[in-house]
Amino acid sequence: MIGAHYDAVVGSPGADDNASAVAVLFELARLFGKNPPNIRVDLAAYTLEEVGMSGSSVHAKSLKEKGIDVKAMISLEMVGYFSDEPKSQLYPLAIFKLFFPTKGNFITVVSKSGSGSLVKTIKKGMTATTPLPVKSFTAPIRWAGFITRSDHASFWAQGYPAVMITNTAEFRNREYHKAGDIPERLDYKRMAMVAIGVEGAIRKISNTNSYQVAFK
Repeated sequence: MIGAHYDAVVGSPGADDNASAVAVLFELARLFGKNPPNIRVDLAAYTLEEVGMSGSSVHAKSLKEKGIDVKAMISLEMVGYFSDEPKSQLYPLAIFKLFFPTKGNFITVVSKSGSGSLVKTIKKGMTATTPLPVKSFTAPIRWAGFITRSDHASFWAQGYPAVMITNTAEFRNREYHKAGDIPERLDYKRMAMVAIGVEGAIRKISNTNSYQVAFK
């Protein structure tokens, strides 16, 4: 399952948050249409992410009630803004600077503790197919201020394995939830790299079962 929300907060054009991810979702549809993977992949566009992830919550609950197995859910959340400027990347805690770049020129795979194997699989699939730097981060789910802030959290609530792929939102994009979140600020070349990387991740997932043990 790959999802992206198409709503935006009032007063913001929502180019990075989250039209960038919807564009990548459309590109993935084109890529998979030309060369289908050997597993089923559903692409979902969600409404009301900005209102408690309401759209994805209904979807995830419906899948669970029907007994449908979801091998992995990838939530695309703000994947269009990048910067090569020094100190363009901020973090919620200063200690993060010891382990992550200070330039906002990378994409991040985020999930909760215990899902490291899935995160590693996705990261490997992305780095094998795109030159875009890919970082990863896992943390306890109580870090709700960051790791639960997208539609993947709806799938966690139903017991499904899930990750968020993001440019880290307001920790990089200073126009997050503001009127300045416009298409002219997006990096379309790197957005294309995200799409190709996610395609690679899906093909990697389709060829491995090693991470599933962590979710049993």
